Amino acid sequence: MTTTPAPIPLSPPTHRWRAPAAACTTVVLWASAFVSIRSAGEVYSPGALALGRLATGALVLGVILLVRREGLPGRGAWRGIVTSGVLWFGLYMVALNWGEQEVDAGTAAMLVNIGPILMALLGARMLGEGLPRRLLLGMGISFSGAVVVGLAMSGHGGSSVLGVALCLLAAVVYALGVVSQKPALAHGSSLQINTFGCLIGAVACLPFTGVLVSEAADAPLSATLNMVYLGVFPTALAFTTWGYALARTTAGRMGATTYAVPALVVVMAWVVLDEVPTLLGVVGGALCLAGVAVSRSRRGADPAGGVPAAPPEAAGTVEERRAERAQ
Repeated sequence: MTTTPAPIPLSPPTHRWRAPAAACTTVVLWASAFVSIRSAGEVYSPGALALGRLATGALVLGVILLVRREGLPGRGAWRGIVTSGVLWFGLYMVALNWGEQEVDAGTAAMLVNIGPILMALLGARMLGEGLPRRLLLGMGISFSGAVVVGLAMSGHGGSSVLGVALCLLAAVVYALGVVSQKPALAHGSSLQINTFGCLIGAVACLPFTGVLVSEAADAPLSATLNMVYLGVFPTALAFTTWGYALARTTAGRMGATTYAVPALVVVMAWVVLDEVPTLLGVVGGALCLAGVAVSRSRRGADPAGGVPAAPPEAAGTVEERRAERAQ
């Protein structure tokens, strides 16, 4: 007698909003990081700021991991953890902090926003993800908006060849870090992957320990609090919500979502730093958001015959499907 296996139940409709909500949380917190970096970067050098941020983030994540008793991720996760830890958590943060001291904010914004485009291309090449027409169109619109925001922010500083090279390096390692983290999320939770990735990034930055101790002794409390904020929220919380969302969509779509960051930075700088945005900045921010909306929209199949932009979010991760079977 042949029995038909019971179908795996889909997640409740309310669960389908968890990944978009996690992505939005990440975008808002990463946008706030630019404001905090601008303040803390006036006192702390690039390497010291990266180490302080990563050490704080690793401590917070480690405590949460112990409380939740999640333990170690699977063996298959470690290659991605080490690669993303060194590149994304470590090298990216140092290069970005340093690059923003060598070029004006507008130039840095334009160069770093090459990262999501590289992310989509690498995801298609290395992970077999599709490049739907809507994703490419949306990224094109958003990148043009990032350029407009960059032009609106330019003119308040000089740009050096070293600074341009550092920002380009940050964009490349950002994309490589995300693409290397994606497969690791199939072998562990976002909390596990990012806890150990952050710890590895902090270890990679340990050569800056002496500088951090020296600068912290003379730094005003506000700068140190900004560094702690960077570690707790834009690092510990935002990277975890990022990993949760990344496990449920493609690297290209997640990269496109981060194009909302420049628009939010314009608003936050206005509210927090009293930097009134120009008309050009508002237009650029609107283009960024419009491009994100286009890239996140879906159809059953791409008009050009490409694969869908992402697998159904309701399918969830390996752990979620196992839990659903047990219910």
